[in-house]
Amino acid sequence: MRIIFSLFSLGALVYGLWWTSYNKPDWKNKVEDVLNIGHFHTLEIRYTAEQIMESQQKILLKDPKYQYLEPSLKFYPYLLLEVKYSASDAKTKEGIILWDLTDGEMVVNAKDWDKTHGFADCINANVDRREFKIINAIAQRGGVINREDLRKNIHVETDVIDALIETCRRKKLIVQYGGRYRLHLENPKLKITPSTLIEERLVTQPYRQAICVSRRYSLSQIERITSSAFGEDFAIRKTASVYLPVHCIVVQNPDGSLHTSHWNALNGKPLESNGID
Repeated sequence: MRIIFSLFSLGALVYGLWWTSYNKPDWKNKVEDVLNIGHFHTLEIRYTAEQIMESQQKILLKDPKYQYLEPSLKFYPYLLLEVKYSASDAKTKEGIILWDLTDGEMVVNAKDWDKTHGFADCINANVDRREFKIINAIAQRGGVINREDLRKNIHVETDVIDALIETCRRKKLIVQYGGRYRLHLENPKLKITPSTLIEERLVTQPYRQAICVSRRYSLSQIERITSSAFGEDFAIRKTASVYLPVHCIVVQNPDGSLHTSHWNALNGKPLESNGID
């Protein structure tokens, strides 16, 4: 009986792992992160820490009293989405989206790492599809719109628009001044095509001894915000977890304090700060 029970338990465990891997890839990734097993996909390193330290020496080392310490390599989590969407009434397009799971923004162009600005606020505020119609209408007008144009753009009853506007105001996503509304963001960037311009190839990296930064956003959150933002015809066909290699370059100051800067190993440029960690 003990052998039969052990075999049954093993079979249940194997089935559970298969079911989780197939139906809940986000859970599978979390388990692998915790257990530090298997391999993960990452964008290819094109610039080493040594190359960046040499090319940026005049900026990072102000004088001979400043010195480099040993750099480290970290991997930042992203979500790769294979999608399709309506480009016009007569044409469907297919593409790839790369979404940052630490700052909640989408990569528009992987060459210069140009990104959106505003999606993270919408995710944090749990914006739904109807509320995003307000956000999109304002974004399409350059970030500012008057009440009459907003009403014409949304095509719903006045009381419904008023309710949606009030909800967006409470969530600190829009600001009203007089009869006009504007996005409550500095330099918002939300009016984009749901596709990332990316030509870089993926390679595999073992989890063991790799330093992977924790995710701040989940697969379900990205699925919800893209569905809300990109319209009813937008569909996600497939998703995969990928990582961006980032060099952490440490400089010791003359007073013994340390300054750490983060550099994109794909293009050799400094990584924009995600704000307060």
